[in-house]
Amino acid sequence: MKIGVPKETADGERRVALTPDVVASLVRNEKVEVLVESGAGEAAGHPDFQYTDAGAGVGAADAAWGADVVLRVAVPSTDEIGRLRANQVLIGHLAPWTSAETNKALAQAGVTSFAMEAIPRITRAQAMDALSSQAAAAGYAATMIAARESGRFFGMMTTAAGTVPPTKVLVLGAGVAGLQAVATAKRLGAVVTGFDIRRAAWEQIASLGGRPLELDFIPDAEGEGGYARPLTDQDNAQVREAIGENAAKQDVIVTTAAIPGRPAPLLIAADAVRGMQPGSVIVDLAAETGGNCELTEAGQTVVESGVKVVGPRNLASEMPAPASQLYAKNLENLLGLLIGEAGELSVDFEDDIVAAACVTHGGEIRNERAAQ
Repeated sequence: MKIGVPKETADGERRVALTPDVVASLVRNEKVEVLVESGAGEAAGHPDFQYTDAGAGVGAADAAWGADVVLRVAVPSTDEIGRLRANQVLIGHLAPWTSAETNKALAQAGVTSFAMEAIPRITRAQAMDALSSQAAAAGYAATMIAARESGRFFGMMTTAAGTVPPTKVLVLGAGVAGLQAVATAKRLGAVVTGFDIRRAAWEQIASLGGRPLELDFIPDAEGEGGYARPLTDQDNAQVREAIGENAAKQDVIVTTAAIPGRPAPLLIAADAVRGMQPGSVIVDLAAETGGNCELTEAGQTVVESGVKVVGPRNLASEMPAPASQLYAKNLENLLGLLIGEAGELSVDFEDDIVAAACVTHGGEIRNERAAQ
């Protein structure tokens, strides 16, 4: 079996689907060959010779795109899908819940595709959960951006000239990205408060050294798969009011609240931003899905009343080396379910992980949610 790794072409994408250590692991099976497009790993710190040393073939894009299984990071364009042939397998981020055009193009091409976003959140699939691994990288990157943009010492500093107090940081959303942001800000010495509408997350925030912002008047919003479920309009209004009051006390806010396949919940109103101290910073990880802050603009930094609102895109790509390392292991573990001992492709739809992750097969959109 041939596994192909084309170079990523999306704007700003610096990750690579396979790292040399994972290539070396895959080619230990003598029935598996890995073909990497020249330059595919350079932005992630992996020049071609590292792939050659690991046992991969390095060459033109056509070889990588022509492999039996093609591995990607970013959602493929329509032109890239046009390079695939019927019965090839494509694995990567596919945006199956929001990109009907991608789903249709893959089905029409006869490609068997697996979306890393659709890996089920079950214990057996944790090692394949790319949403979590990439969210961890994004949460770390967001905190670094916040520290840079704020121009503050996160930790308290005492000098002969006086004492500088620690930065006060509020993290909204305590999923993987939010908890990583809490942990990173705490390690930098900040005074950290965390908020989530799921009660179970309060204990997780505290375990990382943060202070949970406990809004007891809001019902627990634990939803399917560990994600938060949508609140009522009245509950949302109460949450925004409480967050607005707390925001005025903060130097930095990192927002990470998201519901897969839906617009990001609005947590910080424009008036709350105007009520913050000049020089404060908001970094909104949900910028690409509408933003948790009313003033967020994806890919832009907005300044309102002296407050910076940063709306970064594709934050995991800001940490290309570790993000690629984690993503490559996610792919390797998924490939373990798809490659037989003799190196043959074995797609078993009786396996709950394989069935859930498959978006298209046999010319049809197999995933019910993607089809809708």
